[in-house]
This record gives sequence, C-alpha cells and structure tokens, in this order.
Amino acid sequence: MGAATGAVAPRAAEPLFSFGVIADVQYADIPDGRSFHGVPRYYRHSLAVLQRAVARWNATAGVKFAVSFGDIVDGHCPRDRSLWAARRVIAEFDKFRGGPTYHMIGNHCLYNLPRSDLLPLLRIPTGDGDGDSGRAYYDFSPFPGFRVVVLDAYDVSALGWPQGHPAAKAAAAFLMERNPNEEKNSSDGLAGVDRRFVKYNGAVGEGQLAWLDGVLGGASARGESVVVCSHLPMDPGAAYPESLMWNYGEVMAVVHRHGCVRACLAGHDHSGGYSVDSRGVHHRALRVWACRGVP
Repeated sequence: MGAATGAVAPRAAEPLFSFGVIADVQYADIPDGRSFHGVPRYYRHSLAVLQRAVARWNATAGVKFAVSFGDIVDGHCPRDRSLWAARRVIAEFDKFRGGPTYHMIGNHCLYNLPRSDLLPLLRIPTGDGDGDSGRAYYDFSPFPGFRVVVLDAYDVSALGWPQGHPAAKAAAAFLMERNPNEEKNSSDGLAGVDRRFVKYNGAVGEGQLAWLDGVLGGASARGESVVVCSHLPMDPGAAYPESLMWNYGEVMAVVHRHGCVRACLAGHDHSGGYSVDSRGVHHRALRVWACRGVP
C-alpha cells in the first residue's frame, strides 16, 4: 500500500514536508490471474489498495503531494477498456486532497495506451508546449532546498512509440544485440545483471541524460537535496536483475557526478528492495501490495 515519506531537517522535531508514494497499481476489471512470470495478480483488488493509500494520505497531516511510480493499469486489461480503466484509477488519485499527484510511465501503461494518450491523461508536463515530442521526464521543487526529478525510464523502448520511431528502432537493435531469445521478454540464457536486457524494461536516452546533468548541476549549485524517481530501479542491490533499467550505470554516473541526490525511488520490482550504493545514495524499490514478485 502507499506510504507517506517525510524530509526531516537535522535536529528538527517535525518533517519539513511529507509525500505519499505508491507503485504499480496495475488495475484491470477482470478476474484474478497471473503475470508473464506466473506471479498471482489481483486485478480488481488493486483499486481497493489504491483507495486505502489515498485515504491514508488524506488522514496524515502534512502530506503535500503524492508520486505514482507508473503501471496504473495492467497489461491484461482488455484493450477496449484500457482508457476507461486508466481514467478510473486517475479518479481515485484525484480524491487525494493534500496536493498534486505526479505520475510517470511504466511498461504496463505502454501495453495499454500510446504516449500521445498517456501524457495528457497522467498530466505529465512535457516541457515542449504541445506534447508532440512524447517527452515524459520533468522536475519540481516541493519545498525550498529540495527537488524531485521524475525520469522517463522508457525513453528508449520497444514499447509505446509509433512504429519506425527512432527510439523504438534503437531499442529493437539494442535488444537484438544483447538478448538471444526469440521472445524478448524472456531472460533465459542471460546471467547476472544482463538479465535486465528484456523488452519490458527500457533506457534513458542521450537527450534525457543531458537534461538530467543540467538539472542536477543547477540543484548542486543551489545547495538542493534531490530525490530521483523512476519506474525502473537503478541499483542491483535494491532489485532483481530482471527489473533494472537497461542503462542504469550511465544514469548513476550522472547522479554521482553532482553529489546532490540523496535517494532514488522506483517501482517495477514488486517484492521491493533497499540498498545504499558506493557513493551513499539510498535506493528503494517500493513493494507492491496488490501483487507480489518480479514484474
């Protein structure tokens, strides 16, 4: 279920601000079933989990905003019901009274709807005025001295982009080079962290990496503490290899360069996990209560 997280100043009795988090609601109005990996899924029950999370945020003093870590609907949702299901989930998020809910794209979102539908539905600020670029990464400052960065972990992806789009073509070539299986969602034959090279994962592209470098450079110059949010985890100590971002190493090189990121939060790995990397950055993959196991 969703949690409330607080940012606390040294020696302060009360948090400076708190925010709610929830990952992978994966709602569908269908009977219970199993994921690609055979993990039990409770599709209708997931809406009740979200409702309890929102009720908890509303009942907790000082929760100023919430972050949803993607996958608001499940890949098994009937395609003619995808938009309806997504809107039903958004309607539950809208019952949060403390402030805005910030969303990001997950793989199950992209199984259901194209980016052109998802960006306005999830109210993702595209930064380009009309959203035609499909850009789905952004940042905001919830409190003086703090910044939250929301990454698009499917910037380079075989999912969600129009056929022939450069990002889709790059992802297809990337997987062909690294995954020998005919079924690219399978990690059979891959070892260790190479098991992340599957179709349901993705990468941060070069343009987004440059943007992240600029955002963190500015945050460091202003003395801000930063929390990075991504659907895909970015540290092997916090998640199963099958759940990791394709190019987590490149992203973390940018993060470590600036020294202002305190934590990286993620979804996707339903069993959850926690680690502290070699540079002292905390990594948390949020546990999913509506369904358990790898994505």
